[in-house]
Amino acid sequence: MSYQPDKIEAKWQRFWEEKKIFLTNPYGKKYYILEMFPYTSAQIHMGHVRNYTIGDVIARQKMMAGFSILHPIGYDAFGMPAENAAIKQGIHPSDWTYRNIATIRRQLKLLGLSYDWQREVITCDPDYYRWNQYFFLKFLERGLAYRKRSPANFCPACQTVLANEQVVNGRCWRCGSEVSQKELEQWFLKITAYAEELLDNSFLTGWPEKVKVMQANWIGKSLGVEIFFPIPVLNKTLSVFTTRADTIFGATYVVLSPDHSFVPELTQLSKRRSEIETFLARTRKVKVPEELEKEGVFTGFTAINPVNGEEIPVWIANYVLAEYGTGAIMAVPAHDQRDFEFALTYGLPIREVIKPSSSQECAVATLPSSASEKRLQAAYEESGFLVNSGPFNGLNSEEAKEKIAAWMEEKGIGKRAIHYRLKDWCISRQRYWGTPIPVIYCERCGIVPVPEKDLPVILPKDVSFTGEGGSPLKIDSFVRCACPVCGGEGWRETDTMDTFVDSSWYFLRYASGDWKEKPFDQREVNFWMPVDQYIGGIEHAILHLLYSRFFTKVLRDLGMVNFKEPFTNLLCQGMVIKDGAKMSKSKGNVVDPEEMIKRYGADTVRLFILFAAPPEVDLEWSDRGVEGCWRFLNRVWEIVKKSIEYQPTKTTQTSERELVRKEHQTIKRVTEDVTGSFQFNTAIARMMEFSNYLKTCLEKKEVSKSSLQRSVKTLLLLLAPFSPHICEELWEKLGEKPPISGQRWPSYQEEFLVEEKVEIVIQINGKVRSRLPVLAKTPEEEIKSLIFSDPKIIPYLSGKEIRKVIVVPDKLVNIVIG
Repeated sequence: MSYQPDKIEAKWQRFWEEKKIFLTNPYGKKYYILEMFPYTSAQIHMGHVRNYTIGDVIARQKMMAGFSILHPIGYDAFGMPAENAAIKQGIHPSDWTYRNIATIRRQLKLLGLSYDWQREVITCDPDYYRWNQYFFLKFLERGLAYRKRSPANFCPACQTVLANEQVVNGRCWRCGSEVSQKELEQWFLKITAYAEELLDNSFLTGWPEKVKVMQANWIGKSLGVEIFFPIPVLNKTLSVFTTRADTIFGATYVVLSPDHSFVPELTQLSKRRSEIETFLARTRKVKVPEELEKEGVFTGFTAINPVNGEEIPVWIANYVLAEYGTGAIMAVPAHDQRDFEFALTYGLPIREVIKPSSSQECAVATLPSSASEKRLQAAYEESGFLVNSGPFNGLNSEEAKEKIAAWMEEKGIGKRAIHYRLKDWCISRQRYWGTPIPVIYCERCGIVPVPEKDLPVILPKDVSFTGEGGSPLKIDSFVRCACPVCGGEGWRETDTMDTFVDSSWYFLRYASGDWKEKPFDQREVNFWMPVDQYIGGIEHAILHLLYSRFFTKVLRDLGMVNFKEPFTNLLCQGMVIKDGAKMSKSKGNVVDPEEMIKRYGADTVRLFILFAAPPEVDLEWSDRGVEGCWRFLNRVWEIVKKSIEYQPTKTTQTSERELVRKEHQTIKRVTEDVTGSFQFNTAIARMMEFSNYLKTCLEKKEVSKSSLQRSVKTLLLLLAPFSPHICEELWEKLGEKPPISGQRWPSYQEEFLVEEKVEIVIQINGKVRSRLPVLAKTPEEEIKSLIFSDPKIIPYLSGKEIRKVIVVPDKLVNIVIG
């Protein structure tokens, strides 16, 4: 009877599958536990193991606690890696993807995860992506999907457009290539229509504060004023958004983004055209402005500051982004550090209009300057009191903002406005391996949605993958089609959808299984949703998590769901690192999960990944730590083995009571750790401590066999969610009917938790000779046994006749001697 994980793990995985132990059964109190599904790369890594094991422990414990569980899995199967593999390896993306799915599915089953495999979702399956197309049509009907020509973030390596959220420090989130701007006709989803709702996180009480802050910052709500600057040469008005209307009298120039709509016309009219075009060619890159050396070019033209009629120069600069505000700013160099640095570089005027206190002398920093002038060393960006601001001099900044805004509205030179950093979601991708956008173009009818009855628009198989020349879908057999309205010649859209569309609603598909008539069964979805506990990496905070919230709110407005948010609670697990760095092939520090399972078994790998660190922090891989978990499971195996053969030499009520107390304390602490803060590492530590106590009980042989085996079974029940295979095997060896996951989670009683001790006064012939601490209500015979072996009492009794022993329970013992 030795512990052989390879044999017992295969045995119990077959048992769970054959008996359909984890099949979803909607009844009573529900609990929907979900981990972010894996992308279909070659195989799982230790980060996956951590993510899915955390979810599995929660699912198994909730099942034992009496909840009806939905715990599904699927595959995020569209995307560029598959297409890049097709180009590199000469294999179709579908073949590459499904081969990887088979590998990942096998590896997940090796871990013994409690998934309902009948609800598996594969996003590249036409039965799934037809509903992406269905949702697109619904968005289109409500004016939430539209097409426009605009500058796009373009990755030259991936040969496709990226949403703003997919550009990280000026580089492609997927491959790291530097991103440039490219003018394209693209499809957008109007996420900005829900900006205010997405800012409302009152229903996200179970989310990490960091994620809520990241989303709020990305949405970037700003209250301010749009100010209208006439540009005489264009006979147009430039709209500039600012949150600091109190500084308007200090605006000494205006700056346009290189992508502002006025730039082409100003360039054509300017005598500096060659200089401007050279600058634009060099600076039209997507970058983080704070990391750039601030560069600009003067257009040769001026705008009019509407509050004082002053002519101020119009510049184009790389530190202004088209997507922020209106794509143009009023530059107030005395009170904005970026403007200050730019003004110093190009010799532009700096005029102070805010000073910290009402009595402080005003500094002068107008260039060129004389030696006698007091110089500004940096921009003053805080609030203060207005100077050089006409009728508003002397007002504090906050009061001035309101009064200047009202004054500009009255004069028609500005208006109060709300702006968001969030921009509409560009979903167009110039790649093959994605959901075809269900639109047909017709010269007579324009843009025509594909009728619902014709969905799905299927990806053709007969395409070539070269990585050049744009989308592989630009072939006649796919593009040419009849217009659904007039019957004339039409052509299909060749862009496919951003794969984040796939993951924006997959959790709803899980909740209704393989539903044919609609994207999901509303009755089942409204029973299971929202997800009670979602688990995944914080890197998805402003991508997947924000898009999923957006989709849910649109579907609510379409009458398809009855809830406001998709995920009630969110756990963002840390990374798995080794040698101080995230595991990666390039660093040579990857640990293969399958190799670890072969060596130690899935139960040991699961236990270590949960024991090594709390789930929210990074986990440092340790071979010694894995060995320690392996030894612990072997110790549990030996405890059960010995408990079967166990025969006590004597039993005492004190030992029995102490065992009950230790057992109930362990149940309480493990339950709190698992169900409260998900501190799995401390839960495991408590079980290790309890196992050591049971080992001591086996050695002392002072508790009954029934009591010992009851406590051993309790240990197995507590350990089962963490290391399920070994617990199933040992549960069966103890004569219990499997599965252990079908048993009730142990409960504790408060009365057994307290370690209540009393001090017994020991008298001899009425004189106090010693004091003895014992557990309350210790039986009289045990107390006598302890007293007669007390070193302080033995000398008084030596050679004496004990005439009587008077016991006052929990207080006193008087020994009468002659």
